[in-house]
Amino acid sequence: MSLSSAEPAKNAGFVDAGVLACDLDTGIAARAAIGLVVLATDQTMEHEFRRLLPLEGIGIYCTRVFNDADITPETLRAIGSRIAPAAELILPGLPLDVVGFGCTSATMTLGEEAVFAEIRKARPGIACTTPITAALAAFKAFGARRIGVLTPYAPAVNEVVRRYLDGRGVSVAAFGTFDKLDDREAARISPESIVNGIVSLSEKAELDAVFVSCTSLRLSERIEEIEQATGLPVTSSDHALAWHCLRLAGVGDIVPGGGRLFALQAS
Repeated sequence: MSLSSAEPAKNAGFVDAGVLACDLDTGIAARAAIGLVVLATDQTMEHEFRRLLPLEGIGIYCTRVFNDADITPETLRAIGSRIAPAAELILPGLPLDVVGFGCTSATMTLGEEAVFAEIRKARPGIACTTPITAALAAFKAFGARRIGVLTPYAPAVNEVVRRYLDGRGVSVAAFGTFDKLDDREAARISPESIVNGIVSLSEKAELDAVFVSCTSLRLSERIEEIEQATGLPVTSSDHALAWHCLRLAGVGDIVPGGGRLFALQAS
């Protein structure tokens, strides 16, 4: 049998429907498009954002930036020049409402304005935030002055955190750490350990709020329980960043299950 005579039998019943009509809607990000620059080793941020922002019309678009697993001032400084190339990969040619940079300790090492400048090389004029920018906005929204800080960091990075917060006028009334050098281990610190750490800080000092520093630490699944147990507003790097991205994008929704912060507006 020749090839030409076999083709009609093989294609029997096939219909070419041609070009079909379609409508274009406003897409996934009908209300807001949020870009995130996430560390290559981060196992937590995208999980936290999915839990905290389950809102229709909110698009979350992530890119990864290389970082060393060991968290030291030197490895954190090295991230700076990599931010702009990573940000360029978030929906090229499409609009974003805000870009968040996902590393608390790198932001404190580089400085917020330096991080914003790198992001704006890729997205000129865009609203930007970082975990510490968002945390400072959260403290203001809470009306909190005396802050308890919980970190996973080793001593050298903890010193950077303390100096930065002091320089921004934050009164750190209690400080606790899990003393982890490797970011991959920090992501495996159990929520129960984080709960216990927050409770310990609240029992040791008179506090207005608690901040859990590091995008690798999980908080969202226990936030309401912790706030009820301690009587304090609580936030974390991911928790504050998700809230601040939402508010900077112009979305003022109260998010059920998001804790006290997600009932507040940013000023």
